[in-house]
Amino acid sequence: MEWFTIAWNVVEGVVAIAAGLLANSVALIGFGLDSFVESSSAGILVWRLKRETTGMDELHLERLEKKATRLVGVTLFILAAYIFLDATWSLFNQERPQPSPLGIALTSLSLLVMGFLARAKRRLGNELASPSLLADATQTRACFWLSLVVLAGIGLNAAFGWWWADPIAAIGMAFYILKEGLEAWDGDAH
Repeated sequence: MEWFTIAWNVVEGVVAIAAGLLANSVALIGFGLDSFVESSSAGILVWRLKRETTGMDELHLERLEKKATRLVGVTLFILAAYIFLDATWSLFNQERPQPSPLGIALTSLSLLVMGFLARAKRRLGNELASPSLLADATQTRACFWLSLVVLAGIGLNAAFGWWWADPIAAIGMAFYILKEGLEAWDGDAH
């Protein structure tokens, strides 16, 4: 499941950034960039699970994991600042993104994939009594909600011409990503 999560997020990131650049959508570009951060976060869980099977002592494993999650946290802080500033700039200058059928299709598909993965990870995490996998299930569920926010922003723009919905969705996304960064920094994320 984790390898699929990584692969999905890489593809999602590339497609979202391409769609965002084509439509001049700060929400889609931010969504794509966040997908790459999520891939690295899932990669940390894969690494941690592999290290557990090699018999590495728990104290050393926890120290390495804390460093890795703090690095993810710093990346999320930078991403949140970038998205917030870019979205604010877009609002101030009234930059009007184009409707993005590709972005709408991608975020709709992401809702389905992330919803399925979150349920499957939670079920497996409970079966294995794995706090790391349960934390990852929560993270995947959060990606579901992030997809919904982006879909709302780009969908309102496409349906009603509400250009400002795109950067407003991006600002909401920036605050959510900042929250994720704080959780990673504090060690509350996987």
